Amino acid sequence: MSTPQDSALSSAPSSPSSSPPSPAALDAEALYPALLQGVRALLTASSLNTESKTRPHLVGIASGGVWLADRLQADLKDLVAAGQLGGQGVISSTMHRDDFAQRGLSSNAQTTLPFDVDGADLILVDDVLYTGRTLRAVLNELFDYGRPRRVRLAVLVDRGGRQLPIQADVVAASLNLHAELSLRFLRDEAGRFSFSFNSGVQ
Repeated sequence: MSTPQDSALSSAPSSPSSSPPSPAALDAEALYPALLQGVRALLTASSLNTESKTRPHLVGIASGGVWLADRLQADLKDLVAAGQLGGQGVISSTMHRDDFAQRGLSSNAQTTLPFDVDGADLILVDDVLYTGRTLRAVLNELFDYGRPRRVRLAVLVDRGGRQLPIQADVVAASLNLHAELSLRFLRDEAGRFSFSFNSGVQ
């Protein structure tokens, strides 16, 4: 997501630096191929599982995760054609956030899951994994729609600072950032991804 609340091929975690890292040091476009490779590996392994009778689905977490899921779905069209990847969904954490009273309806995104969630094999996609609280809210939202067979998580960056026991299955890069730094995931008009850093948690 594009807030620091939350998003495994993993690079070695770095220790927190004494000064804010430069946005140029974290290249979202350069990290994306690792995310793609990791998600492809998950899907390929799923297709070899003879017990699985359903195609996995990518589910983007609004909003940054949706942007990533959109590109992943397009880049994995060969697996879609081969029947190894189903349709794509969108999920919002808004209604189950534990800070809803403070944040309110901070996003216009609505959950859209155009497939049966019961028994589904789902891969949640997010940009930044932080405390784990957004993922907790997302899971609550997901189970309002049914009981999936399996849920996995793919994220572009794990920034550390976990407050709940949640980990990703695919991580393009891991680093430790000071809590007062806000890491925002952005997409420009051309569809290119980037990160920006701001002092002070949103």
